[in-house]
Amino acid sequence: MFLTQTVPRQREIVEVLLRNGWDFMRRLLTVGKASDPQLPTPAVLKNILVDLGPVYIKLGQLLSTRPDLLSASYIEELSTLQDEVPPVAWEEIEVLIRQQLKQSLEDTFTIINPVAVAAGSIAQVHKATLKNGREVAIKVQRPGIDVTIAQDIALIQGVADLVASTEFGQNYEIKSIAEEFTKALEAELDFTREASFTDQLRQNLSSSRWFDPKQLVVAEIFWELTTPKLLVMEWLDGVPLLSAKLEGNNGKDPVAERQAITTLLFRAFFQQLYIDGFFHADPHPGNIFYLKDGRIALLDCGMVGRLDPRTQQILIEMLLAIVDIDASRCAQLTLQLSDSTKPVIVARLENDYDRMLRKYYNLNLTEINFSQIIYELLQIARNNKIRLPSNMGLYAKTLANLEGVARGFNHELNFIDEIKPLLTDLFRRQLFGESPVRSLLRTALDLKNLSLQSPRQLESILDRLTSETLQWNLSIRGLDSLRRTVDDSANRLSFSILVGSLIMGAAIISTNARTPELSFLSNVLFAAASLLGLWLIFSILRSGRLR
Repeated sequence: MFLTQTVPRQREIVEVLLRNGWDFMRRLLTVGKASDPQLPTPAVLKNILVDLGPVYIKLGQLLSTRPDLLSASYIEELSTLQDEVPPVAWEEIEVLIRQQLKQSLEDTFTIINPVAVAAGSIAQVHKATLKNGREVAIKVQRPGIDVTIAQDIALIQGVADLVASTEFGQNYEIKSIAEEFTKALEAELDFTREASFTDQLRQNLSSSRWFDPKQLVVAEIFWELTTPKLLVMEWLDGVPLLSAKLEGNNGKDPVAERQAITTLLFRAFFQQLYIDGFFHADPHPGNIFYLKDGRIALLDCGMVGRLDPRTQQILIEMLLAIVDIDASRCAQLTLQLSDSTKPVIVARLENDYDRMLRKYYNLNLTEINFSQIIYELLQIARNNKIRLPSNMGLYAKTLANLEGVARGFNHELNFIDEIKPLLTDLFRRQLFGESPVRSLLRTALDLKNLSLQSPRQLESILDRLTSETLQWNLSIRGLDSLRRTVDDSANRLSFSILVGSLIMGAAIISTNARTPELSFLSNVLFAAASLLGLWLIFSILRSGRLR
């Protein structure tokens, strides 16, 4: 056993694995080694995670954001995992709330509903009313969950250490997944992080050139009441978007309102992805609410993603390459995204992309599922041993969730019509920046500096060339290994000539030997030649270059 302090939990895990029939992990946990396996089927893996409990459901949810590691069938199955669990009794929750508040419970709230409106593996939510009359949502951490998570994290890290040495562990980057999961889970235990994410998202979406910010809501955080184990935020009264019934609400045409909401969502998320570089990474149907006043709210900002400007530009061009069915450009952009140093067969990558994109060549653009295409792009990259940044998984999953919600809400969705004006504006921003005049002036200044410096630099080069002081510093990759090979060959050739000379000299002396001294010298030369010859043969055999 690799973690004796978790033996009871190990026994429970082994029972779950035996019950679901994944024999490899049973041997690994009990013996400490096993042959390289294949993953269980998606349905079996999901059942194992559900049986193991909330922490492992979280692990499955994390894996569902990594289409660069798992195939589409696994992603689809794991995306259905929900961590809904029975809520903790109010008596225990009340004790924790009182411990976290600076004032007494009675001086802070007038009403708290003891019945939880939602409950998950880490926290549960209650509705309350502040003394000033504001309705709020209280997100409370489940008592003792930090201890449970610490134990399960230790167990997961121990399993990852065992699997990491196998080919299976290296192919699926088990160690990095375990570390990523550990950090993500530990971050979820600190509600101030989620509060800061919520605030940043609220601030970013408070202004836009693409949509009316008044139509989109992100909950306000009450920082004076928020702690690492208690999150107090604005109560948003509404229903999940897909449950909303738009039957002439607020005097609006239902069809037009559905189209307006779809456009609002696409533009809000495109701004997050391609302009702000900070995005809500879990826009599943339960996290997008339709409020009673007709506005749209984004809930649960605990999972966010980040994209740097260079990655944003590459992904924008990738969308255009997909629309144009340009396999060659997709391959180039994938290599630009890659953080791997392993050699890649570019022709094979282009052929794989071309074969995949041609499946969609004759389809109507309204029938193309763009999130599925992005998933397949990531899968092809993985099959070609191209390692992409982990945030690509969050990016792909965000687009998949967004498109899924949009298609479920608006069956007349035309993805191209929604993104075409946004892509046009994004490319214009890349060419001219936020302020075209400022970009033009900056370019003019660069050209002025170049025109002033170029004659002087050219004059300096010509002077050095005519005075024969110009030097070129060249660095050729692989030259050192070639030099060592040539040196080795020259040394062996020299030894061969020396051995031949010694043998010939010994033979001449032996033939004309008239005294015992000359016979002795002949024998010495023969012995030296034999030793040097044996050493030369041994060195050639050891290098493996006999042929």
